[in-house]
Amino acid sequence: MDPKLFATVFATIFVAELGDKTQLATLLYASNAENPKLTVFAASAAALVLASALGVLAGSVLAEVVDPRWMRWVAGLGFVAVGLWVLFGAD
Repeated sequence: MDPKLFATVFATIFVAELGDKTQLATLLYASNAENPKLTVFAASAAALVLASALGVLAGSVLAEVVDPRWMRWVAGLGFVAVGLWVLFGAD
């Protein structure tokens, strides 16, 4: 395992996930006193692992068909578009 790659991916995903709707949904489930916290944590963690696994699988398959440089451009432009939408399009 490449520690530098691990640290880069970890830091990027960790920062991207802070305050997003997934974290807020988990917070809401955990705030209900009737919900066991370990169950909320396990279910949330399992969902994130599965979503990440699907992302890795999709990225691997797409890399066979699409040039990774194009994927970086599309992903980057997608992030910029979402940022502009949040800044200017959301009420």
